[in-house]
Amino acid sequence: MRNHIKNEWKKVIAGCLAGAMALVPHISVLAANQGSAGVSAMFNECLVEGTDAGKSVSDAEVTASTEPKTVCGYTNLGVANVENHLNIREGAGEESELAGKLPRDAGCEILSQEGEWFQIQSGDVTGYVKGEFLLTGEAAAQRADEVKSIVAVSRTQTLNARVEPNTESTIWVTIAEGEEMQMVEDLGDWVKVDIDGDECYVAKEYVELSEQLPKAMTMTEIRYGEGISNVRVDMIQYACQFVGNRYVWGGTSLTGGVDCSGFTMRIYEKYGIYLPHSSSAQSGYGTRIDPSEAKPGDLFFYGNGGGINHVAMYIGNGQIVHASSAKTGIKISNAFYRSPICVTRLIND
Repeated sequence: MRNHIKNEWKKVIAGCLAGAMALVPHISVLAANQGSAGVSAMFNECLVEGTDAGKSVSDAEVTASTEPKTVCGYTNLGVANVENHLNIREGAGEESELAGKLPRDAGCEILSQEGEWFQIQSGDVTGYVKGEFLLTGEAAAQRADEVKSIVAVSRTQTLNARVEPNTESTIWVTIAEGEEMQMVEDLGDWVKVDIDGDECYVAKEYVELSEQLPKAMTMTEIRYGEGISNVRVDMIQYACQFVGNRYVWGGTSLTGGVDCSGFTMRIYEKYGIYLPHSSSAQSGYGTRIDPSEAKPGDLFFYGNGGGINHVAMYIGNGQIVHASSAKTGIKISNAFYRSPICVTRLIND
C-alpha cells in the first residue's frame, strides 16, 4: 500500500511539472487520506528518491534558494548609465535640491519608484534619480560584472603596505584604518594591492575583501569650507568637475586622460600658475605648511622610502581630489588616507 501511495505521489509531482492540472483533485484526496504531516514526509521522500544523486536537498540549499540574490552588496541594483555624473536630488523632480552625485557605473540600491524617478541609496546619499539614466535588472547585473572591483579595506589602525609579501620586506607606505585599496591579486596570506598606481602587498588578516562598485558622492564631498578666497572656491569647483575621468600615466588632458601631477598642473595652469609635470618637482614650488593649516587649493604630497611619487589637491573638509590610478581615475579621498610627506601653498591670500 505504501509503495502504491509513493508511486501515486511521483505521478502527481511529474504531472505538476508537466502542467497536468487534471491531477489536482487527486492531490486533494491523497492529502485528506494521509494527513498533512504524512503528506509532507512522503513528499520529501519522493523528492529524495527523484534526485539524480539520490541525496536530499540540504537546509543550506533551501535557505539559499529563498534568500534574495545580491550583486556587489545590493539586492535591487541600479547602475548609473551616464558619461560623467548622475544628479541625485532630494525629491522626485528637477526643481529639487541636489543631495549628491552618482559617478558613471556607480551602484545604488533602488528603494522605490515614483513615475520616471527612482528613490535610491548609495554610500551616504539617499535621494532621487531619473530612471532613464539608470540600468536595472539583468542589464545592471551584467554591467556590474564588467566594472566591479575587489576592494581591500584596512581593518587596523596603521596598515603596513610592503614591497614584497613578507614581514621582513621594506614598508612601502602606511595606510589608515578604513581606507580602501584596489586588489590586484589574492596570494593567500597576502594581498597585492594598487595604491595610487603603485603595487604593493598587505597582510590578508588585516583587511576585509569585498566586491564593490563606485558609490555616490555627498554634497559635502564636493563642497569645501567657508571663509576662503573666490579664487580657491572657483579652483575647487573647476577641479571637482573632472571627478570620474580617466587616469593615464603621463597624460595631461583633464578630459582625455591625466596622471596625478598632470591633473594638478592643468588645474593650476588655468589660474596662471605653471608647474612641472612631476609630483616630486611640484613639491619644490610654493611654501610648505602644516597639514592642519591647509586650505582648499593647497597641494598634498605623498610617497614612500624612495621619495615623493603622488600629488593631490586639498578641497576642504579633510578631503582631496586627485588622479589616483588607472582603475579608479580622478576621485575624492580622505586627505590622510596615507600620511602626507608635505603640504604646500601656492596661492597667497
